[in-house]
Amino acid sequence: MNADRMMDICLLAGEIMLTYGAETYRVEETLERMAKSAQFKNVHSFVTTTGIFLSFEDEGKGDIMQMIRVDDRLQDLNKVTLVNQVSREFVSRAITDDEALKKLEEIAKAPMNYSPLLLHFSSGIAGGAFSYLFGGNLYDTVPAFIAGFFASWCIVLIQDYTKVKFFAEFMSAFLGGTVAIFLVLLGLGENLDQVIIGTLMPLVPGIPLTNAVRDLMSGDLVAGVSRGAEAVITALSIATGIALAIALFL
Repeated sequence: MNADRMMDICLLAGEIMLTYGAETYRVEETLERMAKSAQFKNVHSFVTTTGIFLSFEDEGKGDIMQMIRVDDRLQDLNKVTLVNQVSREFVSRAITDDEALKKLEEIAKAPMNYSPLLLHFSSGIAGGAFSYLFGGNLYDTVPAFIAGFFASWCIVLIQDYTKVKFFAEFMSAFLGGTVAIFLVLLGLGENLDQVIIGTLMPLVPGIPLTNAVRDLMSGDLVAGVSRGAEAVITALSIATGIALAIALFL
């Protein structure tokens, strides 16, 4: 197989997985297995939170290496699963390199598994449920639902416009908290603390934090620490945003 083509297949698979929430060790294992199954030797991959490095030996030409930078970090584990399935089929020789590349390109271009409206609605449902679980009553679920829906919508809109993830999280927490405060002041809810908690819970960086722990446990210290730092900064952004809303309007 042509080495450049194999490199394109591996890097595209890794880019999709890393962008949509896969752990770094899973990306490394996938790339190495695909390259080794194509009879390339001396395969090495190194994945960080924002980049993928891959090298292997091309017979007669020596080692070749490429890297790509991954700036976007989204959550769609369905695409990770689809890439894993393509990888298994390729390793077992059930599909050719042309078919693997075509499937990966289709996965990369495909829309996310769930529509934005459904994701925002689900965030609102989660917000209302968390407000109740943390001690609120049924009246608190309504403002928590509205504020959670609004915060989820804001984070997507602001991030698409500014391209700054942490600023989007700060502003969504601030605006979501502001909506929660005003709804409770208008008499739509009774327990402000529980409504605010419910509003913020869908914004908590659960996947980055989980992946950080799994990367550290698997020995990927660079990726684990960087993911952990990202989760901490996200938490600080959310906390700062809601603290500003409380300071201004209470």
